[in-house]
Amino acid sequence: MKQLSDDGGIPEWYRDRSVLITGGTGFMGKVLVEKLLRTCPNIKTIYILCRAKRGFAPQARITELIKLPVFEKLRKEQPHLLKKLVAVEGDVTAKCLGLNSEQKETLIKEVSVVFNAAALLRLEAGLKPAIEHNTIGTQRILELCTEMLDLKAFIHLSTAFCHCEYEILEEAVYPSPANPHDIIRAVQWMDPTTLEMITPRLLGPHPNCYTYSKRLAESLVNEYSDRIPSAVIRPSIVCPAFREPVPGWVDSLNGPVGVIVAGAKGVIRSMLCHGENRAEVIPVDIAINAIIAASCLRGITPISSEEPTQCYNLSIGDVIPVTWGEVLERGRKIGYTYPFENILWYPNGTIRTNRLIHFLIVFFLQIVPAYIIDFIFLLARQKRFMVHVQNRIWVGMEVLQYFTIRNWHFKIDRARSLTYLMNEKDRETFYLENCNYDIDEYLTSTLLGARQYCMKEPLSTLPRCRRNLKMLFWLDKITKYSLAFFILWVIVSWLDNFKCFVLYSDNLHHTPIINSLTMTN
Repeated sequence: MKQLSDDGGIPEWYRDRSVLITGGTGFMGKVLVEKLLRTCPNIKTIYILCRAKRGFAPQARITELIKLPVFEKLRKEQPHLLKKLVAVEGDVTAKCLGLNSEQKETLIKEVSVVFNAAALLRLEAGLKPAIEHNTIGTQRILELCTEMLDLKAFIHLSTAFCHCEYEILEEAVYPSPANPHDIIRAVQWMDPTTLEMITPRLLGPHPNCYTYSKRLAESLVNEYSDRIPSAVIRPSIVCPAFREPVPGWVDSLNGPVGVIVAGAKGVIRSMLCHGENRAEVIPVDIAINAIIAASCLRGITPISSEEPTQCYNLSIGDVIPVTWGEVLERGRKIGYTYPFENILWYPNGTIRTNRLIHFLIVFFLQIVPAYIIDFIFLLARQKRFMVHVQNRIWVGMEVLQYFTIRNWHFKIDRARSLTYLMNEKDRETFYLENCNYDIDEYLTSTLLGARQYCMKEPLSTLPRCRRNLKMLFWLDKITKYSLAFFILWVIVSWLDNFKCFVLYSDNLHHTPIINSLTMTN
């Protein structure tokens, strides 16, 4: 197998090459941009395809992007490298990506590596938007790539959960559940009502339109693989940074981070999950290291008829086996040490496997309190939000719990082998499995990262939050004991009343007999 250490390693391979990134303003995209700039300083240009948003033009969005904490190290040590970022106004949902002729010509002539990370990540999204973003968008990028004059690698970011009917996911191409072109045509002409009616039948074993649309996109990538040097990367659940650019860095409440925040604030009291199932996750910086290494390997490997599309599954389940139950118990202790601000109730929710008990807990301890709180806000003429929050949590948990009640097994041999194809320096820079993982340390940085970067809660508030947590602890205890005493009192009262009723009924039953005996005598 070709060695990544040949000709100076990964940074040297990127020398004087230009890169196009779709989804460069997303969570993984930001880390990818930062890592490429910082570790491959001789890269020529990084083009980021993005559209105007919230009044910001594409280049203005990039200017705002580099102000984020993820780029702090670059701003301090190598600020000149940030000038290599160039915004390209475009949109994967627009015809021809929304590019004008000048932009398209520049990309065709300049770009050597394409990272397709653009995606609609909302698991509850309908079929039409999911196909438009994730499948048709990928097709448009592939069509542009066929025109590029010096394309060395096309890297498509998929998901490890898009082949959900397989118990073991190999690092290989799988057959498509349908012809992606047929689905694309159907989505484009079919009316919304009809499309909604046939969606369950189309999805089959897929839990949502996101995984289905990503699977169809993989089929398109493989279809073009005889003309484009392609690789498909399938990350599992992407979590906050392990080490770089900042331990615990995250900018999105999607997935486990949202559950952590909602649980730590006492909003979530129950979640459907099998605690003995292995947590299949991947820190974002380790995923990005694998993606960069895979792009280099794809670039130096000729297209093979035996395996035109290289596939990589990214997860640390085999490297660090840890269950969801262990994550909960460890995370709970850390959450009590580093509490959040504005906690609604003492955070002692847990995972359950019984759907009935789960529903009852959610109804009585999440939904009912939300309506009570909003009613109080209504009386106080304040903005109501708790019912809205609980509705969003309900929808989010419904789609997320599909992944936590099943056991997944992802083969990661090829992804792990990337480490051994690197030279010593690259192994340190693009670390993969050659890391010393400390689960408690990582969970701590994850929670603190969510606290600081997502919720904007400074660490200086921790002493006050710890005092509030103690008060909530005793309030929780008093409430539980009071409720238990009340239930016991109701049961005892009911038993006393029932006993009196039985005695009264018995007296009524015997009274005529006694009277008749008296009259006879």
